[in-house]
Amino acid sequence: MNSYITDVPGIKVGHVTKTSRPTGCTVILFEEGATASVDVRGGAPGTRETDLLSPTSTVEHIHALAIAGGSAFGLDIASGVTRYLDERTIGFDTGYAKIPIVPAAVIYDLQLGDSSIRPTVKDGYDAAVAAQEGAFELGNVGAGTGATVGKIFGHERCMRGGLGSASLRVGSILIGALAVVNALGDIIDPSTGYCVAGARGQDGTTLMDSLSALRAGKLPKTIWPGSNTTIGVVATNVSLTKTEAKKLAEMAQDGLARAINPVHTPYDGDVVFAASTNKLTTAVNLALLGTLAADVLSKAVLSGVFAAKSYEKIPAAADFHHM
Repeated sequence: MNSYITDVPGIKVGHVTKTSRPTGCTVILFEEGATASVDVRGGAPGTRETDLLSPTSTVEHIHALAIAGGSAFGLDIASGVTRYLDERTIGFDTGYAKIPIVPAAVIYDLQLGDSSIRPTVKDGYDAAVAAQEGAFELGNVGAGTGATVGKIFGHERCMRGGLGSASLRVGSILIGALAVVNALGDIIDPSTGYCVAGARGQDGTTLMDSLSALRAGKLPKTIWPGSNTTIGVVATNVSLTKTEAKKLAEMAQDGLARAINPVHTPYDGDVVFAASTNKLTTAVNLALLGTLAADVLSKAVLSGVFAAKSYEKIPAAADFHHM
């Protein structure tokens, strides 16, 4: 049974999936505001307004997160989300206007289909309009539409990535995660240690196990910088300061490290956002919360990969063993 980041009250998620090519965008709305921060580990990130999320920056709350395919072109969707929020008078009150705070991050998916087709300002607006509480579609939808994994030995050996989500309740503590998985590396199930998707062997029907191949001296082809990225979002009802949200994002990165290998490479733009809806004011140990966040984020990674579907000659984990 699926669980979702929207199991944390105060969060809505909406997608736009482009049918003209595998790409799209996903918007996470915090219309009542959320304390947030970010941790960037990848060497080739594509982001907007992440500097605002530093604990030393003035603005405390965000109102949405915008995630898209299309590489740097996809950052346009944040303007559409900003317009949606502005129409509803949601934003940081400057005294003269309310400015919506909408950090954004993108993945590279331009190698699939017509690269001139990218998420637009209108797509960002439409995804915000479509955002709702409760269950939402997973897999190759929204920002995960064109996601692939296991590209370390060449795109021709990759498999499908996707968008996943998961949540966990421990007493009154709620924590949820969303992941858009477009990694250079293989996807590992932390509960078994087995590779479930990633670089395929030359015959295309078996998994290479990239780490074993690297240990054996097999070197990858030249990799295009910035052509891979996993974007994670962890959200909780536990009240946090921006400094605590920063630490939560840092600890949640361990969830990516458990489920993706290699991760945080010079060729990935890996980014993890952490947000609090501040609904639970009871003090909670941050070490406990960060441990849970890493666990939930790794489950969200697997959720996205297992929900993915094949595209042309690129297989997905769900049908790989039936080839």
